Amino acid sequence: MNKTWWKESVIYQIYPRSFNDSNGDGIGDINGITEKIPYLSELGIDVIWLSPVYQSPNDDNGYDISDYRNIMDEFGTMEDFDGMLAKAHEHGIRIMMDLVVNHSSDEHQWFQESRKSKDNPCREYYIWKKTDNGEPPTNWGAAFGGSVWEYDEQTGEYYLHLFSKKQPDLNWENPVLRNEVYEMMRFWLDKGIDGFRMDVVNFISKDTSYPQGEIREGHKYGDGSKYYMNGPRIHEFLQEMNKEALSPYDTITVGEMPGVTVEEGKLYTGKHRNELNMVFHFEHVGLGDGQYGKWDPRPWKLTELKEIFSKWQKGLEEDGWNSLYWSNHDQPRAISRWGNDSEEYRVTSGKMIAACLHMMQGTPYIYQGEEIGMTNVKFNDINDYRDIETLNAYRDLTPNSLTHDEIFKGIHERGRDNARTPVQWDASPNAGFTDGTPWINVNPNYEGINAEAVLKNEDSIFHFYKKLIQLRKHNEVIVYGTFDLIMEEDEQIFAYTRTLGDDQLLVICNFSKETPDFKLPDHVRYSSKELLISNLDADENEEIENLPLKPYEARVYRLKKLR
Repeated sequence: MNKTWWKESVIYQIYPRSFNDSNGDGIGDINGITEKIPYLSELGIDVIWLSPVYQSPNDDNGYDISDYRNIMDEFGTMEDFDGMLAKAHEHGIRIMMDLVVNHSSDEHQWFQESRKSKDNPCREYYIWKKTDNGEPPTNWGAAFGGSVWEYDEQTGEYYLHLFSKKQPDLNWENPVLRNEVYEMMRFWLDKGIDGFRMDVVNFISKDTSYPQGEIREGHKYGDGSKYYMNGPRIHEFLQEMNKEALSPYDTITVGEMPGVTVEEGKLYTGKHRNELNMVFHFEHVGLGDGQYGKWDPRPWKLTELKEIFSKWQKGLEEDGWNSLYWSNHDQPRAISRWGNDSEEYRVTSGKMIAACLHMMQGTPYIYQGEEIGMTNVKFNDINDYRDIETLNAYRDLTPNSLTHDEIFKGIHERGRDNARTPVQWDASPNAGFTDGTPWINVNPNYEGINAEAVLKNEDSIFHFYKKLIQLRKHNEVIVYGTFDLIMEEDEQIFAYTRTLGDDQLLVICNFSKETPDFKLPDHVRYSSKELLISNLDADENEEIENLPLKPYEARVYRLKKLR
């Protein structure tokens, strides 16, 4: 058993713009985070994943960086950052920063130099191509709409941007650029941060022959993803990064990796590979995607969700490590996506999905507001949205591909601004997030859903999360036990065991508002049982061989295995 601190940790993601505003300008900031560290300490988390706080023109809310060694003016100063880092460490909380090095901002000095002339020393920091026919070099479509190629009048060539045209891709084929990145990483690690979450890091190696992509039905542009996801030199680059920037430090590293498979995940996270500690895959959050992706969502099946989780649990069981998450800044709110955000079932289902996730093998992630039961928001005017992806999708897909009502259904269910409305701290105006005008409107349900209310209520989602975190700290089976799915074909119950020696957990989660019966398989045999946690009142002495479940009920038992 290879024990490490990051396997035993629980991580809390902060999206700074929406977390807590300390100066009344309507934008969350670093001092606002510092104010809430005692709150996070009470919750019991071990690591803060901090979404980008670097200098940025905010075309993509900080994921377009113009200076990797300075703090965004709206968020504060480097002195503020140092104070937050010290306060977190005083409370035993580590800081994991976002590393965005697939692309920079077009306002970064490197790109400003790169576009001046074809022989500028920074030209090869980015990916430039010329064509003879006046057409873009490939037919690939960008993540935020349009082509991935932008024509630059000054030098008469195209540059590549997999996301916004204000986010030009860095050229990782250039060793000088790579050394610039490693030096920047060492700057932050020397300052005392504890690791990096790496944004779309499996995009950094491209197929340099740049083939055309397949154009799927209903789409204008080709799909180039197989030519830039998990590219030909990706493992070489990550191993070099580990050697040059990470290996001297005791870090935590996680790579955001759209399109990653279990087999690739083993390569990225294997203990002798010297690449990353864990990856974020996207298989489960892609469930229910329609012809236009998340913008025309379809119903999903629990059997599909169970199959995905089980595949990753078993696949990385011997070598590698899982990241466990329901939501983040790019996903809708967990309760609205995976539970039931109605008044009747919001709290119960919120606790249920928390138990289901936190009892698996891997490092759990909590997205800000998840621990108080925040839900999706339903703005009815497109002008109330701020997310570039949402705004561009509305522009590009209506009215020819989707009607206004159809795309708004997708926005309400799956849009990124669901996760970006301000954290609801109390029932005062603007949910206690700011004394000013918030940069994006607060969810109107803040008077009933807020941190002040849940802290006072011992039966709240917050206190349930707190107990889950404490259970993980005191039960090695939760961290290191093997995972085995049971009742695989059931469309209502997600149940599994975790086993470490003679210690075994039985996790039972009802993902429906029905009352199905849990049936204990014959191969799960035990001599005694203990109810560790449940989200509803439960009789500890109740037989579990044939157990009727209440809507969205969750129970976790410790079983003593029969020898």
